[in-house]
Amino acid sequence: MGTFKIEGGHQLKGTLTPQGAKNEALQILAAVLLSPKKIILKNIPEIRDILKMIELLKGLGVTVAKLAKGEYSFQADQINLDYFHTEEFRTKGAAIRGSIMIIGPLLARFGIGFIPSPGGDKIGRRRLDTHFIGFENLGAEFTYHKDSGFYKVEAKKLKGSYMLLEEASVTGTANILMAASMAEGTTTIYNAACEPYLQQLCKMINSMGGKISGIGSNLLTVEGVSELEGCEHTILPDMIEIGSFISLAALTQSEITIENCRVDQLGIIPNVFKKLGVQFDIIDDNIVIPENKHYEIDSFIDGSMMTISDATWPGLSPDLLSVILVMCTQAKGNVLIHQKMFESRLFFVDNLIDMGAQIILCDPHRATVMGLDRRIPLKASTMASPDIRAGVSLLIAAMSAQGTSTIHNIEQIDRGYQDIEHRLNAIGAKITRL
Repeated sequence: MGTFKIEGGHQLKGTLTPQGAKNEALQILAAVLLSPKKIILKNIPEIRDILKMIELLKGLGVTVAKLAKGEYSFQADQINLDYFHTEEFRTKGAAIRGSIMIIGPLLARFGIGFIPSPGGDKIGRRRLDTHFIGFENLGAEFTYHKDSGFYKVEAKKLKGSYMLLEEASVTGTANILMAASMAEGTTTIYNAACEPYLQQLCKMINSMGGKISGIGSNLLTVEGVSELEGCEHTILPDMIEIGSFISLAALTQSEITIENCRVDQLGIIPNVFKKLGVQFDIIDDNIVIPENKHYEIDSFIDGSMMTISDATWPGLSPDLLSVILVMCTQAKGNVLIHQKMFESRLFFVDNLIDMGAQIILCDPHRATVMGLDRRIPLKASTMASPDIRAGVSLLIAAMSAQGTSTIHNIEQIDRGYQDIEHRLNAIGAKITRL
């Protein structure tokens, strides 16, 4: 188990470039299975979960070549369906939650898909019903093998249909969309997710010869085609990493420029940070953050306490609430953080309370943060990373704290953030990997 040792209390100064978006990359990597032709993907983040997904594709028979840092070619012209029955597939498929998205394209091309119960962060219940109900709407037969823990879908021929999703699941929408792209007839998906990463998947499939309309809305129409071609696709910068860097800059009173952000794709994220008092400028496609000696949380028009909560796009991503919560510990004012989607994600605040933060964990979904306005700095601590976003939040807290902190289980951070200590050390951080 890896460990970070962090010497806190240092102000940073310099430029950070966000990595490619993890959540988009997992969808896009699954989509290479839709075509036997060569597909070139750029700006792939070389992080633990993405590299595991690439290894899973290799096991299925996809030819993978690394062309440059973050740039790979894929060709899925020799898929080995017998791989489903191997112990290696069970191990690799269960290692990451994103593996669930290989079912849609495999079902579209080969009429069958297997996957073991996938892994991922332990942040609460994360249902897969949306995926399989969608496949059934397209005419597939779903089977869950309780003894082996495998999910299986089969269909001689998928047929387009109308469906109203019970939840606007991003991965569920992506999976159904990929299956429908080669179904017979027209599929209409209402209450579809519409995140920028899902829009990117739609644009990629269209560049391969697909016919998807309604992109960017919650009503997608998919005209099935008989085959798809190759393409080149560039992955967006990671909005969660951008938000993490804004939180880091504010909490550590650092002057940081985040470059090449695709600000046009960030939605309400910049406005949320402005509500929390963080000062920054958007210059061209860069976010320029000066030293924020103080930042004061707004209240609502009627004077009531600010609430920051997650929601499906175009609402705030739940992945940002952990880093926002940490940042608010040294703001001026109070805020209620309401994590609606996942009931275990706020439990990491016990570590922050040990560091001196004033936080009341109201229940598994809500925490009230009383900002200390830097009067009482956080103090160093020893802790462990429970999941990706909590892990980087604890790292940010440790960088602002007085003294030397230790974070164990940093493999969780590595799952979502590429070379994080090297990138931060380059602008003045003091992080050592043990």
